[in-house]
Amino acid sequence: MLNITQMRKEYMDKGLNKEDLDINPIKQFEIWFNQAIEVELREPNAMVLATTGTDMMPSVRTVLLKIFDETGFVFFSNYKSKKAQDIIENPKAAVLFPWLDLDRQVKIEGTIEKISSKESLKYFLSRPKGSQIGAWVSHQSEVISSRSILEAKFNEIKNKFVKGEIPFPSFWGGYILKPEKIEFWQAGTDRLHDRFVYTLEEGAWNIKRLAP
Repeated sequence: MLNITQMRKEYMDKGLNKEDLDINPIKQFEIWFNQAIEVELREPNAMVLATTGTDMMPSVRTVLLKIFDETGFVFFSNYKSKKAQDIIENPKAAVLFPWLDLDRQVKIEGTIEKISSKESLKYFLSRPKGSQIGAWVSHQSEVISSRSILEAKFNEIKNKFVKGEIPFPSFWGGYILKPEKIEFWQAGTDRLHDRFVYTLEEGAWNIKRLAP
């Protein structure tokens, strides 16, 4: 059996101090997000989304952040998917941005809800046509017997709307994670990592350092 006990990376001590952080975690996230773009990280907007339904079994998957602002962090999905069912049963969730090449992570916890149909439509219309068709084709999380079924359905819809716009699917749209906690993690030497968590308390953000 492969022995992975000795796999480790020695981190550079880049350091992160409270004085380095913006008092607003959304602005701090934007700073780090822009830095991830500048160094050309692959898919810097990829985030691991964790949800839990009434079965109490945590479920994780990677989704793409598409919008963020002071109100929260937006991603899009099929409203009949496993994650959608989890969100109906328990709207509390968390996401993680694993920016490993920067020795950084950002963890966000909060409550998820749907965005408006108008906002979802606006984003849907901005997508490439193939992605619009894909939203119609996949009954996300359902068992299928083969990939050929997906490809046949894709071609069917593509041919059906070859000369017109792809209609907006009512079963697809956006979710917003409204943050209650946002943690910024910067790796340090000898595993003495720097961790700062912003907690929303009575409408204001409070910053505390956490032990690594």
